[in-house]
Amino acid sequence: MENKAVVLGANYYIGLSVIRCLGMRGVKVAAVDYSRKGTYGFRSRYCGETLVAPHYRENPRGLLDFLIDYARKQSWTPVLFPCADPYVEFVDEHMHALKEYYLLPPMEQGLYTTLLDKGSLHRLADSHGVAVPETISVQEEGYLQRVEAELGYPCLVKPTDSFAFMARFRQKLLKVYNRDELVSSIEKANSANIEVVVQRIIPGFDDHMYTFDAYLDQNSRVTHWLTCQKQRQFPINYGASVYAVLKYVPELYETGSRFLEGIKFKGFAEIEFKKDERTGIFYLIEVNVRTTNLNSLIDKAGINMPYLAYLDLNGAPVEPREPQTVNYRNTAFWYAYEDLLAVRDYLRSRQLTLRRIFSSYLRPKAYAVWSFRDPAPALVFMSNIASRVWRRVSGRFKRSRAKAG
Repeated sequence: MENKAVVLGANYYIGLSVIRCLGMRGVKVAAVDYSRKGTYGFRSRYCGETLVAPHYRENPRGLLDFLIDYARKQSWTPVLFPCADPYVEFVDEHMHALKEYYLLPPMEQGLYTTLLDKGSLHRLADSHGVAVPETISVQEEGYLQRVEAELGYPCLVKPTDSFAFMARFRQKLLKVYNRDELVSSIEKANSANIEVVVQRIIPGFDDHMYTFDAYLDQNSRVTHWLTCQKQRQFPINYGASVYAVLKYVPELYETGSRFLEGIKFKGFAEIEFKKDERTGIFYLIEVNVRTTNLNSLIDKAGINMPYLAYLDLNGAPVEPREPQTVNYRNTAFWYAYEDLLAVRDYLRSRQLTLRRIFSSYLRPKAYAVWSFRDPAPALVFMSNIASRVWRRVSGRFKRSRAKAG
């Protein structure tokens, strides 16, 4: 097929994994980002074009015009792949305009945003009979009394917009242990104009987190799926996967497929669940509506999700795959840089032992950044890390000298 794939977001390993999954299948890939500096996805051998576009938040109209202008110059309609939540929100907001020039899943406008927003997601899941953690809005009268009577402490203060919260506070959520901390955390979020809710903590260590990863064709039918189990996250306990393994959990298919097909979803989605260690109930935590951290692991298991989407949007038949054919071998996804940071914190908090950590590394790996076939992005990534460390160390040295003087 002659249609190019336009990948939005190349300065993170998710976009890089999409570039590789498509490029290895012979698809012509154009990667888009708002800067060349440190954008290691641009260095992939599978990236045919590198395009610097306006920033999705600083100049969304400029980005829209840029993408439309690029598509107009192509002989074949490109396929668009947003690889980060802000790009998903951008595509959802401008879906009608983009659909005139790009191939996109034929979904109603607003569904992406509904699933990204934690408040509307939980209401939607609850209406489809999917268990979600007990949640209380801070907007309702008497919420403090409800929190203490129904949830108890500790509990979680979670943003409805995770990306905005993470960008402001460098945390996905806040764990509070008493009323003063709860009120202070809510005030902090309010000062940043970020809406938050209060949620019960589902008991269980990080290995009680699971994912249901699925592709749904244009008839909203699950054709391919597998399940994974997290082992470690960063930040620990409430972060993104940095070490995860394939784990066959058919119960998650029953719940996940029923929900995604029920809301008429199309394309790739990943539902994160947490299993209550006391009751065994799986609770829906969030839904990712773009390619996720675990894409390289899913590909290694034999399911190339980006290429499935590319074929489906080009009208090629997507034949369902039986779950028994998925290669649930002893393979782990590994994002080494953040996993080492996570290991440090797990050891400090005595949540894991060195023996358990070392034994986990004996598994075959699906790397987040490294690839023997495509090493250049990893080299640029390591250079970025080295530069960041040097700036930090030299900055401390200069400050200490200034104080001494």
